[in-house]
Amino acid sequence: MPGLSFAAVQFRIAEGLKPAIAKRWTLAFAFALGNFLGNLISPFAGIYELGFMPLMNVVGGLLAYGIARAFKRNYLIAGLVYAAVISLSVSWMLHVLFNIPLEALVPLLIASEEAVMIIGAVLFYLVEKRWKWYQ
Repeated sequence: MPGLSFAAVQFRIAEGLKPAIAKRWTLAFAFALGNFLGNLISPFAGIYELGFMPLMNVVGGLLAYGIARAFKRNYLIAGLVYAAVISLSVSWMLHVLFNIPLEALVPLLIASEEAVMIIGAVLFYLVEKRWKWYQ
């Protein structure tokens, strides 16, 4: 959804996959690569989109995995943590690039990221009932 993927309110369908980090820490690197490739078509492609954001995907993924482990590898916990890291990172990036106040960016980005991650977590719970995809 290109029109909703590079703005202050972001809905990237691929973000819904990120709660899977609860089961496999190595996915942090897959998500970083996917972020890099997806951002190649960004109207703002540059050091932030192609360097900083993939790095923050690794940081966010590893943090989400670590915290989710304390909660029995819970998808929802992983998604909430990952979404917080990514939404704060994107907020900071847009603030630096466009001087948009953080007070305006943070709530919008947290809401949109958390919404997509919660949906993703629910879908992973449903999939896991039939298939242990991570084994």
